[in-house]
Amino acid sequence: MSDKPLRYPAFHADGLTIVLYLALIAFGWVSICGASHELGDTDFLAWSSRSGKQMVWIGLALTLGFILLMTDDRYFEALSGVAYWLMMALLIVTPFLAKDIKGSRSWISLGAVSLQPAEFAKCATALAIARYIGRFGVTLSDMRSLMRASAIVLLPMVLIVMQRETGSALVYLAFFLMFYREGMPGGFLFTATAAIIYFVVCLRFAEDLMPMTLTPVGEYCVLLLIWLFTTGMARVYCPHTPHARRMLLWGGGVFAVTYLMSAFIVPIDVAWGGITACVGCAAYMGWQALGERMGRYAFIAIFALGSTAFLYMTDYTLNNILEPHQQTRVRVLLGIEENISGAGYNVNQSKIAIGSGGLEGKGFMNGTQTKLKYVPEQDTDFIFCTVGEEQGFIGSAGVLLLFLALILRLIHLAERQSSKFGRVYGYCVLSILCFHVLINVGMVMGIMPVIGIPLPFFSYGGSSLWGFTLLLFIFLRIDAADRCRLR
Repeated sequence: MSDKPLRYPAFHADGLTIVLYLALIAFGWVSICGASHELGDTDFLAWSSRSGKQMVWIGLALTLGFILLMTDDRYFEALSGVAYWLMMALLIVTPFLAKDIKGSRSWISLGAVSLQPAEFAKCATALAIARYIGRFGVTLSDMRSLMRASAIVLLPMVLIVMQRETGSALVYLAFFLMFYREGMPGGFLFTATAAIIYFVVCLRFAEDLMPMTLTPVGEYCVLLLIWLFTTGMARVYCPHTPHARRMLLWGGGVFAVTYLMSAFIVPIDVAWGGITACVGCAAYMGWQALGERMGRYAFIAIFALGSTAFLYMTDYTLNNILEPHQQTRVRVLLGIEENISGAGYNVNQSKIAIGSGGLEGKGFMNGTQTKLKYVPEQDTDFIFCTVGEEQGFIGSAGVLLLFLALILRLIHLAERQSSKFGRVYGYCVLSILCFHVLINVGMVMGIMPVIGIPLPFFSYGGSSLWGFTLLLFIFLRIDAADRCRLR
């Protein structure tokens, strides 16, 4: 192994990843042409047009990628801390420098160009996380290490939320997928998934009452889920004990008795029976934790209590914490209310555009929904609907297959890294890419909430394209150096 810098390191970068990157950029530029130009307009390279400006951003992104490939890879780890704190400082001052754009203060104007620091902060955060986890002795199965790593991620999230840019802040949750790969206990990921289920079920069925009771279906079902999840965790984490069986019998009895009382004696709020069962399970596991001093018992008890508290905070969160437009988007997504002319307009028009494309699409520049500007933000957040309308199912599937190929290739590259720093950084890039693609495509198709994040390499704008170029090419440079050192 040698620590000497590579000669012509750009030639050692993974060729397949670069080809996929160029293909996605090319398809993205074609989609921007289709989304932003009027019928009969073919001047795609004019600076006054979106496609012309995007071509400049692409040229600068390719130059940036080449520079990164020619840079000594050791600088990335050595300067990761400096880059992270500089970006945090920039995020702090951004609300004071940025103009108010649709209620958000996240874009800094530099003459004719506007940049969004949140896009570049993802790369700095990924490098800082990789450096911390890459240290000797750091493992995310240790609670102290996990809390420190989480703090590195949560700091930029909080700063971006202060800019009123909730969508960009939520992207940072993708880092927890990498945490799971690097040893974070699966219980934390399960808890986050359970919270999403509670939120959706509670709100979606809040208006319907359980038969012969005074309890909403959503509230009762969530309490039932909390009891079942708690019992299941006891069965998984404490397999050779009677705890799961006892909680199953006792909790099931409480649920059954209260429901039968409401059905055959007098209608009551049977949620009290569910609360009793859940709190009782938490108290039982807490008592076991005190007696046997086992952390897993305490975790199960906290899960049960925390889940119950979260259930009764759901309505408060929706009505008091989320912004009015976010509340409406959640209600429309869950089918609680119809608002085709308001919050649901974008998604409804997007689905019409995708559906009208059929199997083969209407052809380049022939999309009626996009040409007549029915879909707002059709060249940024909703650009995938342009792909669906003009290229149809075949084109849309082809784009998704390109993203899938890139994701699989990044998994392969990350797994072959000999250094922990390289592997962790690779999975950071992978997690962020997956989150963007999943949420953006799902948002355009109406199966995910509209949170306003770009589709990588497709959406118009320099900040997103340069941000993903930074993420990807730094990893390619780290991988190239790692491969040559192992020869």
